[in-house]
Amino acid sequence: MKTTFVSDFDGTISDDDFFEYVKEAFFDDDVLEPWRQYRRGELSHFEALKQIYGTLRAGEEEIRQVINQVKIDEWVIPTFNLCHEAKIPIYIASAGCDYYINILIGSYIEKYDITLVTNSSSYSPATGLYMERPSKESPYYDEKVGISKREIVRQLQEKGERVIFAGDGPPDIESARIADIVFAKKILLEKCKAEGIKTQNFSSFKDIYSFFEKESVK
Repeated sequence: MKTTFVSDFDGTISDDDFFEYVKEAFFDDDVLEPWRQYRRGELSHFEALKQIYGTLRAGEEEIRQVINQVKIDEWVIPTFNLCHEAKIPIYIASAGCDYYINILIGSYIEKYDITLVTNSSSYSPATGLYMERPSKESPYYDEKVGISKREIVRQLQEKGERVIFAGDGPPDIESARIADIVFAKKILLEKCKAEGIKTQNFSSFKDIYSFFEKESVK
């Protein structure tokens, strides 16, 4: 059975969400009201982020300096390389947006032929960080977050593939419920334990690297 690796980005590949970095650097409390509305169920995840990111007015170089503070797990790139050599396709699925992901790891996405499924975006001081959902014709479209990680997993499985999924946050539970093997940490790990979902716990991508290393010698 062919194996595919699907990973969340924020807090999984990176140490923390991009949102937390820009919140610390740029946002006053009143700017975060859309996020509180989202937490109360009054606004979708996508609309909350779109409104908040749209208030950014810093110069592009200043934004890039904050983005470059985001730490990428040191075992991520070796894992990408190992999967690529073993001909295991990689998907990065994010409810964030491509602007900061491409700045951080865009060269590796191209080098290892990784499929990035996320919301499209652009930045200018005049418009802020503008986010746009995929078109409704996208097979992974989701009204609330832009893209459905669960649908990525489901459609790969429909093709007969075994899906290895890695994530950390509350929205990742939908993918974890159906993935063949789950690597979980932080809130996702707690939710998986609460639902009795078998997981491979991981504190860093070294654990995922070791898994694929054993797979490659079978």
